Amino acid sequence: MLRPTFWLILPIVAGIIILVTACDTVDHHSPPQTVAHVDLNRYTGTWYQIALIPNRFQRRCAADTTATYELGADGHIDITNRCRTADGTYDEVHGLARVIDPRTNAKLEVSFVKLFGWHLFWGDYWILDLGPRYRYAIVGTPDRRFGWVLSRTPSLPARTRAAIDRKLIELGYKPSEFLHTPYRPAS
Repeated sequence: MLRPTFWLILPIVAGIIILVTACDTVDHHSPPQTVAHVDLNRYTGTWYQIALIPNRFQRRCAADTTATYELGADGHIDITNRCRTADGTYDEVHGLARVIDPRTNAKLEVSFVKLFGWHLFWGDYWILDLGPRYRYAIVGTPDRRFGWVLSRTPSLPARTRAAIDRKLIELGYKPSEFLHTPYRPAS
């Protein structure tokens, strides 16, 4: 004979099975879907990094990470990434982005290595989601090894962040892999 607690637990177990099955419907082998179109004029400006999948090239960054994009006359985008290090100093790097999918403007490549006037070592930069009026963006790579959540402000409302986490799951990312970027008040 089944105990009454079994009937209380059964819906919870069924819900977990459905949730796990739904999460597994994402094809992790194919690249994530980008947004249908990016207006580069609206995308340019300053973005605050809200969260990221930790990576080696940002390991010195402890807080206050921003990315500023400026559209050049030649169609390239000039990039300035800036962050505060653990000792309180600022680290800044300049780079260049180029559109590799002009149909959508959502797939770009970036380079932060310049030698004798030539940019070397281009990396993928795909715009995977954009919030209303370009208030936030999810950026990643085809292999999902890298990812960033960006915002026009240093923080996002909890409701917006929860919607972004749902979108990350839909894109095949694990929101738990994204670490929050702190912002310290200016002194």
